Amino acid sequence: MPSGKKVAINYTNKDFDSIKSDLVNYARKYYADTYKDFSEAGFGSLMMDTVAYVGDMLSFYTDYQANESFLETAIEYDNVVRHARQLGYRLNKSPSSYGTISLYLIVPATTAGEPNNAYIPVLKQGASFSSDTNSRFSLTGDVDFADAKNKIVVASVNSVTGLPLSYAIQSFGQVVSGRITEQLVPVGNYERFFSVKLAGKQIADIVSVEDSEGNEYFEVENLSQNLIYESITNNNSSDREDTPSLLKQKYISRRFVAETTRNITTLQFGTGDESSDTSTGISDPSSVVMFAYGKNYITDTAIDPSRLIDSNKFGVAPSNTTLRVVYRVNSSATNNIAAGGLSGILNTRFSFENENDLAPSLVNTVVGSLEANNDTPIVGTVALPTSTEVKIRSQGVFASQHRAVTREDYMNLVYAMPERYGMIKRVNVIQDNRSFKRNLNLYIVSEDSNGKLVQSNQSLKSNLKTWLNKNKMITDSIDMLDAKIVNFGIQFEAIGEVNQDNIDLLSDAVAALGNKFDKYYDISENIYISDIYSTLKNVEGILDVVSAKVFLRVGGAYSDVFYDMEENISPDGRMINIPNNVIVELKSPNVDIKGVIR
Repeated sequence: MPSGKKVAINYTNKDFDSIKSDLVNYARKYYADTYKDFSEAGFGSLMMDTVAYVGDMLSFYTDYQANESFLETAIEYDNVVRHARQLGYRLNKSPSSYGTISLYLIVPATTAGEPNNAYIPVLKQGASFSSDTNSRFSLTGDVDFADAKNKIVVASVNSVTGLPLSYAIQSFGQVVSGRITEQLVPVGNYERFFSVKLAGKQIADIVSVEDSEGNEYFEVENLSQNLIYESITNNNSSDREDTPSLLKQKYISRRFVAETTRNITTLQFGTGDESSDTSTGISDPSSVVMFAYGKNYITDTAIDPSRLIDSNKFGVAPSNTTLRVVYRVNSSATNNIAAGGLSGILNTRFSFENENDLAPSLVNTVVGSLEANNDTPIVGTVALPTSTEVKIRSQGVFASQHRAVTREDYMNLVYAMPERYGMIKRVNVIQDNRSFKRNLNLYIVSEDSNGKLVQSNQSLKSNLKTWLNKNKMITDSIDMLDAKIVNFGIQFEAIGEVNQDNIDLLSDAVAALGNKFDKYYDISENIYISDIYSTLKNVEGILDVVSAKVFLRVGGAYSDVFYDMEENISPDGRMINIPNNVIVELKSPNVDIKGVIR
């Protein structure tokens, strides 16, 4: 080891130049007599460059890995999702679209001219339909055409007797985007925390998981959850109409959690053995203890950590069987369709009460007469939440603990609603000061197939209110209201450098403003005119900004909501104040941003 005064090493120097400088100083100090090749073109410099490069790369990946270990600093989307899951936030799977469709059926009449009830069927859950954009949709529940709430009219009449020959029945059903797919998974010997990566991409929902013995596995939020609620049909005639379904508690030993990243869905099962007692956990401490010296008393023993999870407290893992996993896969990234766009019938299954006693020709006629159409748009979320949105929402979910007390609690619970019930893009909660009790005005807005803001449909609002009722304070009342969508444009005048092409400079300026303002605003978020000035001044080639303003876009393809921009500018002229029930949107940047370069 070279002697002499030691060179101080700064271990925070981790970039290429700093590492190389430390290497050079080290060589000059300790190898002054043997190493003299410090030329930038020499072989020695090449070696030092190589070592510095390797050190720089290792330092980068070390720092990057450390940053990915924490929610606040993580960049990779999948890592952000995993951190968020630890805080209780569950990323909804592939975005889906939900809506209502009208279903029409022609049924024969009796000889007396009345509807022949024997030929009125039930359309079973899972029937699939297609849109004019080739997106697939599935029926979420059975549709009973004999329901008294259905509309029925005469379809054809006997020209001689005047008696009806057939009737047309209109019923309604709920549909969700996606096609049903199944995957068979062979399972070998018992394995704790057995996991399965599903082959499908854009998986929106796990429909069912069963083994070859007929045992069903249920999805839960965490493996320690052994209680779920089942929805069952209410057979009590006195209140069936008002309450068609009942919730029933069910204890389950076979369960799994579904972890979803951007493209991969993984099912993870528990630690219990199929042969273990499903009612208890670890009953005998000796199963956990290792006898360190072959003695039979506790003081000379150690704990075997691997045995701590030999318990069914986390559910039962499948073994020596074949799992049949049925899931729903979205056919495209965007499944929203306009009114009237859903009419194709792909697969259907009807149920007649006494089909064996019916005429096959009439049954086929009834089945073949089915028509479908959506009178209202079918909408949902266009894209998964961004990394930033996941971070914010996960922290809010952790703070709210599935109860709604504060304004932030309500907002977090809205975003946490399962995606199969519909998705809210933005929400704002304001207490109504005019009410004598704690009445909350909850303003919401969704998005269309192009990622632009639209008002939420009625089914989504109904689901959201039901969702919040489970967690809200008993003294709170909620009014579900549509946020007003206000579209705006930007107009500016700037001075460019003499040697710049004004057309190219204008294009760069418009692109810069589009990147800044083409975003999802929060409800009541203000528009900062000062941001227009700062953005334009950062465009290379622009010397100064003469003027900038925000103007209203209304009518036609834009919202019909009028909002006076000039009347709501702050006294200092820096921003436009936006009310609590309004959300702003730059709908078409290439059209709505107008400028002049002098």
